[in-house]
Amino acid sequence: MVRSFMKDFKRIVIKVGTNSIMNTEDGKMEVNFRQLDRLAFAISTLQQEGKEVVLVSSGAVGVGAASLGMDAYPDELVEKQALAAIGQGILMGHYGRFFDHYNQVVAQVLLTRDVIDFPTSLENVERSMESLINKGVVPIINENDTVAVEELDHLTKFGDNDTLSAIVASIVKADVLVILSDVEGLYDKNPHEYEDAQLLSYIPEITDQVIAMAGGKGSEFAMGGMATKLSAAKIMLDHDAAMVITDASEPTVLFRIFDGDQVGTLFMKEDN
Repeated sequence: MVRSFMKDFKRIVIKVGTNSIMNTEDGKMEVNFRQLDRLAFAISTLQQEGKEVVLVSSGAVGVGAASLGMDAYPDELVEKQALAAIGQGILMGHYGRFFDHYNQVVAQVLLTRDVIDFPTSLENVERSMESLINKGVVPIINENDTVAVEELDHLTKFGDNDTLSAIVASIVKADVLVILSDVEGLYDKNPHEYEDAQLLSYIPEITDQVIAMAGGKGSEFAMGGMATKLSAAKIMLDHDAAMVITDASEPTVLFRIFDGDQVGTLFMKEDN
């Protein structure tokens, strides 16, 4: 499928997961500064080329755990919330320094589900996001894990940042959501188990067959999996927008996507 139309997409939401900004080798957790730098460079360059980019970034709990020298999540909710409180400020500090190197201003936006579900607060979010984007600022969004609690997940939690990124994309009326992941895209079967697994380059709709291809969750420090990405894709398709899942290991892949190269898995209705 030729993707030359991707060059015309202007408003972009990019989601990056915990695995994509952290080093987890040898049982340690540490921030991958090279990856953050590359991500800041790629997004700042897209902004310079006239794109409007919103970044949804996971990683607050992971960064908090790394800052305390931990190698595993605690079981208690309050401890996870404490790690999120520690890690979110540190993570934004890192983003601020790397984006500043490329003369790009960023802003932190923390959301909970109840803010989106109530019309007045949703309108305020829409206005503030639009104001930031119009000023050339890159909003960096995460769920406010310090106050969003699992016991009230139907009121306060999005559940995962794949879903959050799709909701954000619908709020800002993005043309496309790009999910940078630890997989190249959606395969017809688990590539970790089957050598003959084939990458699917284009999905026009989320069918039961497509859902059956989704695997489980990722690493211990990642909350999402392919199933949540397919849920995000459905939200994007329902809003007549597109979504791409691709490998996060080299963030400059974003340039290839918006040059029209066939990268990862594209979700888009056939009549778009």
